[in-house]
Amino acid sequence: MDPTKVLLLAADLFEDIELLYPLYRLQEEDIEVTVAGVDDSPVKGKKGHGPVAVDTTVDQVAAADFDALVIPGGYAPDRMRMRHAMVDLTKAIAAAGKPVAAICHGPQMLISAGLLRGRTVTCWPSIAIDVTNAGGRYVDRPVVTDGNLITSRKPDDVPQFTAALIGALEA
Repeated sequence: MDPTKVLLLAADLFEDIELLYPLYRLQEEDIEVTVAGVDDSPVKGKKGHGPVAVDTTVDQVAAADFDALVIPGGYAPDRMRMRHAMVDLTKAIAAAGKPVAAICHGPQMLISAGLLRGRTVTCWPSIAIDVTNAGGRYVDRPVVTDGNLITSRKPDDVPQFTAALIGALEA
């Protein structure tokens, strides 16, 4: 059987624990994680962790090569959503019915990808109005799963967020 493969999007100023915890926890489960950046430059967390090497760029990967997508929060999603290749990859993975997990400000990518209409999600409270304006239903819970979307609010929720993703991959 082929190994489970997860794509993790990365850009500078990611929320450190929201990238690192899922990365290492998924690897502990023998899940192959590929970190993709906007270019091949290492990325740094907003709290100073890094540099974290990227394995590839989003221009060099295809949705068909992965079983799920992880979008960490911090300031990175606002940078990532400006890259059409990242938005298009997010759309393609979601359209294939694969799990798309976004935490904190990560749902900004879901907004840009047009994935929230009629969906229930959670996120960092400051973007709740953006979720609503994009047609989503915002709820304040640690983790929300709506179909193939898994969303979470903040760094404190990372263990539950990652467990929900692992559960979705095992289903």
